[in-house]
Order: sequence, then structure tokens, then C-alpha cells
Amino acid sequence: MSNRSTRRTFLKQATATGVLGPVIFSRRAYGKNESRKLRHAIVGVAGMQGGSDLGSFAGHPDIEFVALCDVDKRNLKKGVGKAPNARHYTDWRQMLEKEDKNIDSVSVTIPDHMHAPVTMTALKMGKHVYCQKPLCHDIYECHQVIREAARRPDQVTQMGIQCHSLNQYRLAVAMLQWGVIGKVKQVHSWSNKGWVGAKGESERRPDRSDPVPDYLDWDLWLGAAPQRPYVNELYHPVNWRRWIDFGTGTQGDMAAHIMDPVYTALELTSPLWVMSYQTPPFEETYSGNNKIVHRFPRTRYTTGEIDWYWYDAGCMPDESDWPVEHRRSKPDANGRKHINKQGSMFIGEAGCLHLPHLGAPEPLFPEEKLKEVLKRFKQDFTLSTIPNHYHQFVDAALDKGEATTPFSYAGPLSQTVLFGTVINRFPNRKLTFDGAACQFTNHPRANQFLRRTYRSGWEVEGLS
Repeated sequence: MSNRSTRRTFLKQATATGVLGPVIFSRRAYGKNESRKLRHAIVGVAGMQGGSDLGSFAGHPDIEFVALCDVDKRNLKKGVGKAPNARHYTDWRQMLEKEDKNIDSVSVTIPDHMHAPVTMTALKMGKHVYCQKPLCHDIYECHQVIREAARRPDQVTQMGIQCHSLNQYRLAVAMLQWGVIGKVKQVHSWSNKGWVGAKGESERRPDRSDPVPDYLDWDLWLGAAPQRPYVNELYHPVNWRRWIDFGTGTQGDMAAHIMDPVYTALELTSPLWVMSYQTPPFEETYSGNNKIVHRFPRTRYTTGEIDWYWYDAGCMPDESDWPVEHRRSKPDANGRKHINKQGSMFIGEAGCLHLPHLGAPEPLFPEEKLKEVLKRFKQDFTLSTIPNHYHQFVDAALDKGEATTPFSYAGPLSQTVLFGTVINRFPNRKLTFDGAACQFTNHPRANQFLRRTYRSGWEVEGLS
């Protein structure tokens, strides 16, 4: 099995989904036989993910850090050890303008609401782009970024869903596509995480403000989002995920990871319709109990049209609905065993496969069938070596390999994730979506949540 997605595949997929306009071929910075390093700039260098990204990129011998950007000066200081010669910026716009001729690539590891503005700007400047998940904050942004990347097939793109390159997830994809459980009839995915409400506050922002710390540029942190006062620990550095203006809730945090092997294994594209079963979100923060169903078209790995359920926070799957006797893991205090706190269950014609998040897949059959099927699978399949997810990007930008989560793949996946941030406002209503037009077709009121208005002065060509 190969998870490679070439730029030729990118063009084919983009054309099929109707997002490809005129193609702009960008000259690669160097050829296969040149030994120069990838000149790289990072936006977001510490915190929950930025420090990890910086360290992971730093492990590649052929990368040179030219510039680091972060609105928090404390983070810039932390980045010195990994990139001692890089120039420092607090404004990514200034960095890209001043370093344009000095950099080949950009990575984006900042709150969700600023993913698309930085990514789109870097793409239009001809840079290779690595962006953390989800690719964008809004569905419209995804639509536009997919189109822009498709116009630039010579620029390497990669979304930061590192789990995509883990052997456990790759093994699960191989088992499902080989047919270990037969064709798949239904999928359930879940996370017990709950980026909901305002931690320590009500579901609305408090009626107060705090002095902005001298190390933080609050206006730059807000970026394209509406103006609001700074409040200690309520938004920066972590809790922005709870707020509709900045984050994408548990869906954007965990669904992008957990849904990824489902999307890959079943070769899903865009859902026919989506529906929420649970309560709407709060005015400014996300709902605490999401249950969402996506109906996807039939693929060669499914029995027909397939329902894929997503649960998070206060809502977890009711296992009694699953037509399988499966073994459970992790006993509770009473000795009863349950499924993992995060993961997926694939229900197939011949059995089921449980994929814990970050864990090894567990095929769940009647015992006598399990041994024989797995024996044949192991005879047929060998898991090839795949490099570090970050190093894939560097190698691809150096024309020495291919990225496995380019925006042609990551964009549709992110759009599916982001449907959950829109449809839970309309519980028990099936919403159909026209991907080419980027519109809900049967409920016009939902279209107002597909995109946002950027704050004055933060408009970006192709997004605003």
C-alpha cells in the first residue's frame, strides 16, 4: 500500500471536485541534484504545538531556519536554541515581506483563525506551505485555499496531521483496504475532549478586561478576528480553541486527527449531507455534546452510501447500537471495560475494526475467523518505511519525495471537520452542500456561517 499523493494526483482530484481554475506553474527553487538547504520561516514557534513543530523540523539536516515569528516574545526566546541564527519578527506580514527573497517555505502553527490568512499569503508569494490542522477556520477559507494550491502544483503543501504518518494508522488503512473486515457499512469516531464554554467563566465572554502583558502584541494576536479586550488566560495561550471567533472546538482539535485514517482508508470525498443530533452551541463558544452524522457517497471500500458518526465532549457512542460483539479495553472502577476515550470503530460486512487514537488497530471478529483472515493479510502485506511527517515536507520541497497530506487531501478533510462547527446550529436538520459553489443548497440561512468578515486592515486577497 502507498499513501503517496503526487502533484499529478492533486490536479486530477482538484479537477474532479470542480475547484481547479487556471493552472499557474511555479519554478522550483532548486533541482534534485542541488545540495542547498530549504530556507524556512516559522509562524508560531512555541506553546502547545509550535515548539514541537520547530523541534521536528530542526531534526532534518537539510533545513535552514531564516526567520521566526510569534506575537509572544517569550516564545521567540524559546526558539533561539533550535534556530540561533534566525531573525525574529512579531508580525508575520512584515516577515514575509522582508524575507521574501530569503525563504523557500513557511510553516503555520498558530490559532485556527489565522491559518488561512498566513497560508494564502504564503501560497501567493510562491512558497511551499506546511499548515497545522485544521487547514482553515471556515469552510469558505478551505474552498479558497484548495483552489489556490491547485493552481500552484509545483509548490509543496502539507497539513500537520502527524498521525497520518504513524505506523498504527497506516496499518489500519492497509487492513481496511485489503478487506480484513470486508467492505465497510458504517463508521463511528469519537473524542472525550471538550473544548466548550469559557473555562472558569460562563459561556459568554466576561464583562471586564485585563492589562495586556508587555510580552504580547494583542492586536497581532487578534489578527483578522473582531476586536475584543484582552483577559488573562481566557484566550492566549491555550483556551482560544473554545471560542468561535478563534478556534474550531473539539472538531478542529481532534476530529482532524481521528477522522484522517477513515478518510484515507475509505477514499472519501465530500458528504452528500450532514446533520447534528445535539444542542446548538453557545453564543460565543462551542456546544458541550456533539453528535453528528455525515452521509458519504459509495466508494470501492464501502457497501454503498455510508454513514459516519462523530461524537465529542459530553456525547459518546452508544455501543449497544453496534451490530457486533467486540472486546472492550480499559476497565473502569467497577471492572466494566469500555472503548478507548478517543478513536474509531469501523463496522464491516465480515467484522469490525477498532482503531484507538494513537493505538494499534484491533480487528474484532468471531475468534475462529480472526486468525485465518489476519494470517492471509500478513502474508500479503508489508508496511513500507515512511519518514517523519515534517521531514516528508522538507524532502518534497527539496524535490526528493512527496508530501502525504497535501492540501488537495487536507482541504476536503478539513471541510468535513468544519461542517461540525456549522450544522450544530441547526439540530435535526439535514443540510446538503454544493462543494463547487461552496453553498448549502437546502437551507440558505446556514450559508452565513460558511465565512466571516475579516477585521478592517486584515483583508487578504482571495479570502476577504
